[in-house]
Amino acid sequence: MDKTTVILGGVYCAVILVLISVFVISPSKLDLSPHIAQNNPFDQSIMKSSQLSLADLFAASDQGVVQIIVSKSNDSLEDKDIGSGIVYDTTGHIITNNHVVENSTKIQIVFHDGQSLPAKVVGTDPYADLAVVKVNPSSYALHPLTLGDSSNLRIGDQVAAIGNPFGLTGTITSGIVSQLGRLLDPPNSSFSIPNVIQTDAPINPGNSGGPLLDMYGKVVGINTAIQSETGEFSGVGFAIPSNTMKRIVPSLIENGHYDHPWLGITGISVDSDLSDILKLPVSSGFMIYTVVPNSSAAQAGLQGYKETKAINGTQYKIGGDIIIAADSHPINRINDLLNYLQDQKSVGDKMVLTIIRDGKTMQVTLTLQQRPNQF
Repeated sequence: MDKTTVILGGVYCAVILVLISVFVISPSKLDLSPHIAQNNPFDQSIMKSSQLSLADLFAASDQGVVQIIVSKSNDSLEDKDIGSGIVYDTTGHIITNNHVVENSTKIQIVFHDGQSLPAKVVGTDPYADLAVVKVNPSSYALHPLTLGDSSNLRIGDQVAAIGNPFGLTGTITSGIVSQLGRLLDPPNSSFSIPNVIQTDAPINPGNSGGPLLDMYGKVVGINTAIQSETGEFSGVGFAIPSNTMKRIVPSLIENGHYDHPWLGITGISVDSDLSDILKLPVSSGFMIYTVVPNSSAAQAGLQGYKETKAINGTQYKIGGDIIIAADSHPINRINDLLNYLQDQKSVGDKMVLTIIRDGKTMQVTLTLQQRPNQF
């Protein structure tokens, strides 16, 4: 991960310590009281057909967004962190980020009207930074939000975020989808999160786990991180797409975990500059550097680089297979391959890779294994 990428998390208390040299916040000026929704029910049927104003979007969605207060033991101290969450169903399941609840000793869920209920973690996926916690709603009425189809998003679409930045409950901000298909490198992991949504809707520490909404009131992403050198929002935020949530969340509820498919390769995306330097037969694709022993790729016979060569003072690894398609879907760069794996494939599936080896095009069939913790 780039050093300027900040995983937002429920890290309000910790973030204040980090940011104290940059700016000063007076706690007495922060509104940390529970947000009380106005008593004017919104007609949900409107959401089915027409785009909403930001005011109507908030009225329709605020009841489905919660504040998550997490206690975490830190040696002899106990920190209280704040994040956000999305009500998933009426039985009490709530979606948030894994880093919000990771290493938690106690979790409290605060709803839009100030009602508070304890929660327990039922499933986590650190690879996609997703987690599901559960409350026992008893007679309390929950208001789930609907997961939309993130594949329909276009660059420039208007979106809104609802959450609890710096503990300020029930906060809505708006912006646009500024790019799609980003790779996000979470800390302490060898694996990137693919197909991430980039947005300029202002999000800050405490927003993590809250929804990114389209203007029809559908959840298209879960706010996760920002790109910042100071810890403050600087115009670039990231959200895990709703289609990723749709694949992973049911497994977290049922099994407590999600098994990600894995190839077992490292390498570099091919572009026109690299192609010119190395005299490659293609100007796009993914060139394999190394193949992990006993991985899916190794068992299928994929090959990594054969030698290194100095060109204009720079060492290059050359001779590795170049992946140009997966199941006939073009692979122009690593993002395409990772996005296809996450969105379309499961552990145990077969996948046909079209590769170029020693200038010749060929196909290799492999069976996808479960991703290991590290490699």
